[in-house]
Amino acid sequence: MKKVFFLLGVLITHISFAQTNEDSVKATINQLFYAMKTSNATLLKDCFADSAILQTIVKDKEGKIVAKTDQVSGFVQQIATLPANAADEQIVFETIKIDGSLATAWTPYNFYYNGTFSHCGVNHFVLLKVNNVWKIQYLIDTRRRQGCKQ
Repeated sequence: MKKVFFLLGVLITHISFAQTNEDSVKATINQLFYAMKTSNATLLKDCFADSAILQTIVKDKEGKIVAKTDQVSGFVQQIATLPANAADEQIVFETIKIDGSLATAWTPYNFYYNGTFSHCGVNHFVLLKVNNVWKIQYLIDTRRRQGCKQ
């Protein structure tokens, strides 16, 4: 009977820790979109690791699919120039995986600009734990106007 209670305690502790860790990953990602919506450059910059990479999958001039890379600093500056509530990206946490200091999240989204639907797609985040805080190390997304669920 002691073994059953011990195993049950270990299982509850593991589930609780995993949930807390998952909630921390979600908090960092939610902070990103809150910062975008409120045009808060300081809060936005704080979401990213120092060596973070931002990419978007696009078609180039020849129609080939490529990953376009942007600098975090440029992204932050662009968002900071927007009026509050102009950029509203609404996400759904579909999948989160965590192994130690590495996490990944898959978040389908709809993006609204000034209250008008603009596009949809999927964000794929890779986060790393820096000084016990999750930071976005890599973010790549897709963007499309067809097949969106609004």
